[in-house]
Amino acid sequence: MRTYFECIPCFVRQTLDAARRVTEDPAIHERLLRETLRLAAEMPFDKPPPWMGQRIHRRLRELTGQADPYRQAKQEANAHALELYPGLKREIEASANPFCAAVRMAIAGNIIDLGAKSHLADDEIHAAIEHAVDSPIDEMAVNALHRRIQEAGDILYLADNAGEIVFDRLLIEQMSLERVTVVVKGAPIINDATRADAEAAGLCELVQVIDNGSDVPGTILEMCSAEFRQRFEQADLIIAKGQGNYETLSEADDRIVFLLKVKCPIIARDIGIEVGQLAIRTSDSSDDPQGHTRLNANAER
Repeated sequence: MRTYFECIPCFVRQTLDAARRVTEDPAIHERLLRETLRLAAEMPFDKPPPWMGQRIHRRLRELTGQADPYRQAKQEANAHALELYPGLKREIEASANPFCAAVRMAIAGNIIDLGAKSHLADDEIHAAIEHAVDSPIDEMAVNALHRRIQEAGDILYLADNAGEIVFDRLLIEQMSLERVTVVVKGAPIINDATRADAEAAGLCELVQVIDNGSDVPGTILEMCSAEFRQRFEQADLIIAKGQGNYETLSEADDRIVFLLKVKCPIIARDIGIEVGQLAIRTSDSSDDPQGHTRLNANAER
């Protein structure tokens, strides 16, 4: 997915939010903002938005000397999600369709995105869970995903954010664990999950966990490690969580299924659903002129 003109104000907002989160020094706020504006004026619009996000947050780390400015926020998100985990697991197990319930929960967890929104209250997470439970969902798409998971011998699960990765565990536990490999970021970027977050979520005890060798808030393959790219090419099925993965992989092949909560009007327009809805989506460049095939979008339209 390319960067649109409407993405530029979001870059500016994210720059200021991130700078103010990390430091109270107005000189750093101004410097990072000016550098972001210069970069935005020159950036290639055929790059996906996470290309810019990587550069903004790399510069923030350089200016402040903080290797992981969102570490505390990630730890808090993991802790809160882990408090919710036992109850959510019981709810899934008691459901008439545990797999569908787990898909809902995994997508609900995608609300924990400090790139899209700099501050997230606990009650917003609870509201996202209630929305996921109550919202209509295309059961044909859920069943199609279930079949693909059962048929795949090698599944890559591309995690998105800390905290959210605990919700991902609820879905991963519905799969054959020996066939699943969870992928986290290779270095800190915003509140994206790294290996430390996978360990906090208990995933390292369940499945293989690898990193992609990158600090992009998404998955730009040419910026990932050779080892990850090889695993990516070998996988039978790739489940990609979140908007960043959609933005960077939406024009790839139909082995990828995207699970996300749509938080951006640009992505909503690209997918063809409303902001706030839950999306299960795949893409295949051979299927139509724009390279998009909808496995499912939430039925609430």
